[in-house]
Amino acid sequence: MTHSLYAFRLAVIVSLGGFLFGFDASVISGAINFIGADFNLTDWQLGLVVGAPTLGGIIAGASSGPLSDRFGRKPILLLIAILYAISAAFSALAPDYFSISLARFIGGLGFGALSLAPIYIAEISPPAVRGRMVSINQLNIVIGFSAAYFANYALLQIANSGSEWSQTLGIDQYTWRWMLGIEAVPAVLYVFMLTLIPESPRWLVLNSKSNQAQSVISRLQPGCDPVQEIAAINATHHTRFEPFLTRLKQLFKPSVRLALVVGLVIGVAQQITGVNAIYFYAPTIFEQSGIGTNAAFAQAIWVGITNVLFTIVAMVLIERLGRRPLLLIGLTGVILSMLVCTYGFKQASYVIDDVAAIEIDSVEVKQRLVPLEGLIYSTDVAFKNALREHLSESELRSLQGQIIAAATNMNPYWILLGILGFVASFAVSLGPVMWVLLSEIFPNHLRGIGMAFVGMINSAVSYAVQVVFPWELSTIGAAYTFLAYGGFALAGLILVYWLLPETKGKTLEELEQTFKR
Repeated sequence: MTHSLYAFRLAVIVSLGGFLFGFDASVISGAINFIGADFNLTDWQLGLVVGAPTLGGIIAGASSGPLSDRFGRKPILLLIAILYAISAAFSALAPDYFSISLARFIGGLGFGALSLAPIYIAEISPPAVRGRMVSINQLNIVIGFSAAYFANYALLQIANSGSEWSQTLGIDQYTWRWMLGIEAVPAVLYVFMLTLIPESPRWLVLNSKSNQAQSVISRLQPGCDPVQEIAAINATHHTRFEPFLTRLKQLFKPSVRLALVVGLVIGVAQQITGVNAIYFYAPTIFEQSGIGTNAAFAQAIWVGITNVLFTIVAMVLIERLGRRPLLLIGLTGVILSMLVCTYGFKQASYVIDDVAAIEIDSVEVKQRLVPLEGLIYSTDVAFKNALREHLSESELRSLQGQIIAAATNMNPYWILLGILGFVASFAVSLGPVMWVLLSEIFPNHLRGIGMAFVGMINSAVSYAVQVVFPWELSTIGAAYTFLAYGGFALAGLILVYWLLPETKGKTLEELEQTFKR
């Protein structure tokens, strides 16, 4: 087995943590309305349930790097896999709002894999293919997204089929519990597969375990001189076993300032442009275009497919075009896509022509909607506020797909085009390129803590976007929500054009000198 094939195998195993992140993150998109109806949640409570893993991810983002610097990459990856398995089982059995939030928070502690997996992969990869190898983690993330959308749609169809076996398994009654609990299967598999990987050679060198490092380097790079490789790594490892606060202060030194600023700009831009609002609420967004709940789940599958296809495109192009061009192209696409979504929702109107035609079983609920018959509303906010005068929050949560489908006058293909355009643009740029850059731009001895710091900020912005999104839909409406995301993308485009140098094809040690200069 050549060195690249062995490194590729290790990268695939480690990046299964990305698959679990993607699955865990997007599976809630299908479950959240069921959970909201079962537990009678408000908009803010819905946002908190969706965002609970990201809150855990803030802690994970701040601690995974330092912990992996102290104990090793492999033990912390194993801990992450175990946390995912516990979270999935707990989520499926959660009896109330607090329990489901806590269960998902525990899963969020596993989000440390987002920064730790790229560190590990970057440290085992040859420079010529490092960008492509690190991108495997992002590919697994989007495959996880897609798998969750498929699983949600399949479980919804099974639940609605009325089959005897689905009733025996409780899928019809506990659909959302099956959606959340099925994640335990890949999580347990990940635990076992992680036992097969070696420790990172750069971590071994940093922690004075040169004999073990020589063995790993010899397997990763047959024919090279492991002693010479270790000497090259040692040349940039000026400090060892320094306290956490000491290393944190070093992130703000002038020699590291450019790397930190670039990392923060890209880390914030990746989330503030709305990616996790789209991934985590995809069926809800498509419902707003009036296509109905079933079709909304089906269209969410296209989000997953588009994500996978364009992540593969990014992996092909990242070593050819480079990191900087992909970011500039992708951010431009995000801006245009958000403008399409804004237009689509802005030209919509809402009117219930015939209450009897709405696909709702309850005659009593239909009678309460009769006063709205024939009234025209020019915005989604005004229409939902009118519905709230006649329905409880739980009723609106569970029936809004049918009501909006009957009342909406708009072209839903504008929304599908805008969302898929956003996903394609994100998948070819901010998605994979951010993690590649973060694994490259920080000095060797600060890579763990640097990625942890940026990862913490990235998670904090993501958490804010997820929690606020249901409130935004109810308060300012879909059109202005997507317009705001486009504005943030424009700011990110300007900053990336101004600040980011190209990093492709350089060793980690060469990049350290580039960013110092």
